[in-house]
Amino acid sequence: QVQLVESGGGLVQPGGSLRLSCVASGSIFDMYAVGWYRQAPGKQRELVATISSGGSTYYADSVRGRFTISRDNAKNTVFLQMNKLKPEDTAVYYCHARRSSVHDYWGQGTQVTVSS
Repeated sequence: QVQLVESGGGLVQPGGSLRLSCVASGSIFDMYAVGWYRQAPGKQRELVATISSGGSTYYADSVRGRFTISRDNAKNTVFLQMNKLKPEDTAVYYCHARRSSVHDYWGQGTQVTVSS
């Protein structure tokens, strides 16, 4: 069993930055692919970025060039650095870790609000 705890959300003005963290309990976290998803009110949850166990990354078109996903396996932590934030980035951001169909976990989410 893996537990994921997100932090780092908050209120920021357009153009600002935030760094989200996802800390995982348990061992062998380095074997998990980890992704950040977000869900805005009235919308479906969407993929933001992923990082594989080997460090390969993927970004949604809407955030590429502004967001950076990274991981520190020694600290069981995945980060999402968000720069040049826009109002449309407002959502609850969720961390997801997957190693197999059985080993598939979600965090509780952290709110990000971009507003002046």
